[in-house]
Amino acid sequence: MPFLGEFAALAVSVFFSIGPIFFTLGGRLLGSVVVNRTRLLVGTLILLSVHFLLYGQFFPTAAQPYRWFWLALSGLIGLTLGDAALFQAFVQIGARPTMLIFSLSPVLSAILAWLFLGESLAPLQLLGIAITVSGVIWVVAEGQGRSLSDIDRRNYLTGLGFAFLGGLGQSAGLVTAKFGLDGDFPALSGQVIRMLAATLGIWLIALAQRQVRSTIKSFRANPLAARYVLFGAISGPVIGVYFSLVAIQFAPVGIASTLMALPPIFLIPIDYIFFKEKVSWRAILGTLVALSGVAILFLI
Repeated sequence: MPFLGEFAALAVSVFFSIGPIFFTLGGRLLGSVVVNRTRLLVGTLILLSVHFLLYGQFFPTAAQPYRWFWLALSGLIGLTLGDAALFQAFVQIGARPTMLIFSLSPVLSAILAWLFLGESLAPLQLLGIAITVSGVIWVVAEGQGRSLSDIDRRNYLTGLGFAFLGGLGQSAGLVTAKFGLDGDFPALSGQVIRMLAATLGIWLIALAQRQVRSTIKSFRANPLAARYVLFGAISGPVIGVYFSLVAIQFAPVGIASTLMALPPIFLIPIDYIFFKEKVSWRAILGTLVALSGVAILFLI
């Protein structure tokens, strides 16, 4: 199917735009740390069930050791460490500055894919990536008028560092996942391995911090938040992450990562419909710029 990877990457942006709504609602009741842990656990349990229904086994036992290594490493880098850094950035400096830095991840992905995968992009493809990233940054940067005097400078700078690490973690996670998905290995099986490793990693951290019992207790004590996490997990770690693996399997990592960086654009109509937020001309212009970049990537 032509542009299968590109369409899958766009699907990632759609589902990654829906998931944060539920995670935000759940985070208001449970806290972001609890939501981050439980979303991976819930998502992994769902994936194991789906894998069993489709393949008759919970784990891809026939997968070669090198696939387990690269996919598990990808899960730890992208979904455990990368997301942990991203959530910490959200706490320290807020959503918009975090997403502003995180929007650079397609550039990082293209560089890493060039260094480690030997993927090279045509000049027109690089132009499409640059235009798309510029549009996303233009939208995310709206309202960034607060000076550093409003917040502790060191805290702000470390928050920006965490946001950068979050973007780097996602980019490195995609590149390492592509090593594990080499050939025609099923993306669902690859996703199961990634999620297993990520979930194990984040709960081992919780165990070391003696927060396992409190996390489970908080989750069970808030049934409404648990439903939010369930819906968010289905949208993000299950469907969204699955399509992300399909995207990098059938499209260059740089292009796939660019198309997966569009949630700030898709969130504009969602915020308008569900949260009654006004849409500025700047947001509309940034959206048009980003979509023009996307069009270039599909036309070449």
